[in-house]
Amino acid sequence: MNQQAYEAGKSAYQQGDWLTAVDRLSQAKNPGEVSGAVDHLVGNCYMKLGQYESAAAAYESALRDAAYGKIGPLSCNRGRALLAAGRPAEAVTALAQALSDASYATPYKAHMALGTAYERLGDPRNAGIAYRNAAIDESNPNPSSALCDLGSCFIQLGRPVDAVEAYRTALDFSAPLQSQNQIYCDLGLAYVAANRMSEAVDAFDHATADGTLALSPEAQASYDAARKAMAAITGKKRPSDTDALLAAAGYGGEYDPLDPTGASGELMPSADDTGFFSVSEEDLVEQDKKERKIRRKHNHRGLKVFIAILILLVVALGAAGYAYYRGYGWPTQEAVVEQLFDAKTSGTDLGSFLAASVPASDAGAIEATVPSGATIKSTEVDRSMTESTVTVTASLPSGESQTYTVSLVRDGISWKVTNVTSDVASAASTMTTTTTTTGTTTGTSTQG
Repeated sequence: MNQQAYEAGKSAYQQGDWLTAVDRLSQAKNPGEVSGAVDHLVGNCYMKLGQYESAAAAYESALRDAAYGKIGPLSCNRGRALLAAGRPAEAVTALAQALSDASYATPYKAHMALGTAYERLGDPRNAGIAYRNAAIDESNPNPSSALCDLGSCFIQLGRPVDAVEAYRTALDFSAPLQSQNQIYCDLGLAYVAANRMSEAVDAFDHATADGTLALSPEAQASYDAARKAMAAITGKKRPSDTDALLAAAGYGGEYDPLDPTGASGELMPSADDTGFFSVSEEDLVEQDKKERKIRRKHNHRGLKVFIAILILLVVALGAAGYAYYRGYGWPTQEAVVEQLFDAKTSGTDLGSFLAASVPASDAGAIEATVPSGATIKSTEVDRSMTESTVTVTASLPSGESQTYTVSLVRDGISWKVTNVTSDVASAASTMTTTTTTTGTTTGTSTQG
């Protein structure tokens, strides 16, 4: 390496002179030399210059330097460059490679870019999954942005109630000095989609309170519609509770509050009607006994219902404990394996399906073993309380069938994958063992 050119390139880079930095750094490498450090800086310069294709090529060159490492950051940068260059499908592959790097310190960056890539591919479901993963990443200093993007995906999926919750959570996580106007605007749109007009008006009022946010035509139309809907509701004269009660009882029109039936014209019973005042003390005591008996009967019935519910709960807990002991969980082993294969087909990171005890090297082997585009069918499940194996037959895109054995360990009430093997790998291992044994036997016979 030409160290002098490298130092000059780094100096120009630190001063923000991207053109000079590219020129000097390009002179730093000898012909055929691989240098991740040089190409990493070159890629960053091209990104600053808006030359995204060149940036992607530089990051790809940097990834060839195994000694340099930094697979996560370089792959993430390459994915962003491909995304900016209008190549979202290739960006998904690069970003998935970034997320496979267990040492990558800021995976939320790759998740955010992955969400954008899926949105451009017209896949709001996987985009939402990526944004959710970015939001819950503890290294993410601004989960509010990811939550807003998640809310947008929920709107596209026709789930406005979920979008409302995403935007409300985004408000909770927004920075103190961050403007919340746009979040309130998006929340207002979600409320309108959920037909919650009163809350929509409140959200739009918040968004426009300081006058700094200009609503888009869509948002303004939604705001106007929400206010019009509320005006129509409040403009109607609502009957009083008494009116509603009398109407439900069948009394309509004008009525005298002292004589609602219009029968007697009197508020109190007539003094001539002595039946009202002729109840004896004995009659009152007898009536009280009857009422107490009825109350005791109702109380006993409530107690029986409570005991029945309690028994059902105990039975349910016992059944759950027995199911746990017999190796059942939720989701089931078969469902976890199916999700694992589906994730490989969709290009999603498989890390969330693996047990924490699986080392990075084994995780890479599992990633390589699981085929993409396969349709699987579970043929055998060996269950136990803590460990299980699932054997599946996979129909590969090539038309061939292949058997895979997936090992899992208990993770709470669910399961995590620890290993995946195929019948092809097992056959190759057996052939190697047989060949070695045959060679050893022949050698012994020759020596004899």
